[in-house]
Amino acid sequence: MKRKILFLGESYRADAITWMKGLKEFGNFEITTWELQTPNNSKMNRFKRILEYVFAPISIRKIILQQKPDMIIAERTTSYGFLAGISGMHPVAIAQQGRTDLWPEGSVLLPFKKIIQKHAFKKADLIHAWGPVMTISMREIGVDMTKVLVLPKGIDLSLFYYSITNSNKIEAIVTRSLQPEYRHDSILKAFAILYQKGIDFSLTIVGDGTRLQFLKDLAKDLQIENKVIFTGRIPNTELPKLLQQSNVYISMPITEGVSASLFEAMACGCYPVVSDIAGNQSWIKHRENGQLIEIDNIEMLTEELIWSFENTESRNQAIIRNRKFVEENANYDINMKIIADKYHELLDSRNG
Repeated sequence: MKRKILFLGESYRADAITWMKGLKEFGNFEITTWELQTPNNSKMNRFKRILEYVFAPISIRKIILQQKPDMIIAERTTSYGFLAGISGMHPVAIAQQGRTDLWPEGSVLLPFKKIIQKHAFKKADLIHAWGPVMTISMREIGVDMTKVLVLPKGIDLSLFYYSITNSNKIEAIVTRSLQPEYRHDSILKAFAILYQKGIDFSLTIVGDGTRLQFLKDLAKDLQIENKVIFTGRIPNTELPKLLQQSNVYISMPITEGVSASLFEAMACGCYPVVSDIAGNQSWIKHRENGQLIEIDNIEMLTEELIWSFENTESRNQAIIRNRKFVEENANYDINMKIIADKYHELLDSRNG
């Protein structure tokens, strides 16, 4: 008989889809999902969402009684992870999504989030850190590190396969959500300087978000709208092709946990130019296998893009090294099998 998992989290997110798909594929699990129904997109909705969260334990217990899952898993230690922890079910596996999950940093709810996160960590039987950067905050608050599995979910290397472009211009791609924290405006401003310098390029901005219209207007104001393609939201199946047609991947977030987008770009032969923050420093060494750029330093971003393009040999070596790194450390087939086996192990030890 198939073992059942109850997944708490936003089931539409690419990250969650990868996680669940891997558990079905490599662990033969059956998965039921539960998530908050109120969107977090206005003040009124935020209040409704908090109210829904308060009553969530009742809904979750009802599902547990009906579906009788064997274990419960949840993403984000400060929200769904806490709900999994107080569900009364074991085993519980929770995943920290960001560098700390305590976000936004100035939030009035931060002290409360710290309390519920600590409780979630305490109740969990297994804690996922998708990369080393996530373990720093865990150690600082005294998490039992024997419960922590440091391993990215990985990416499907049969989809995101290696392809080298012989273009003689910068063919850049950005695949992050169009939200303020991803600093697309800084990227556009850097490309406007390249344009003024007479450097040829194309820039593809993939995805959707609250800043879409603002960024389109900015590209127009900077007089580079003819060089910038906004694809809008695309199916994940179309992403590999766009990455394979590009030679530079740019990502400028102000905070980062573990970026599957970065692994996808590295797998497809894109040279990474990313913000100089802990989440990226785990994988990228400046001018060795990519570039690390100070947040909002438009001049530095421009200079490093020029440097990376002029130093073809260095760039090509980095691209080959990065593909090898992804094959060895972020292979979905290998990593998701380890994770699925770990869940079966937890269940066996509990039943045994």
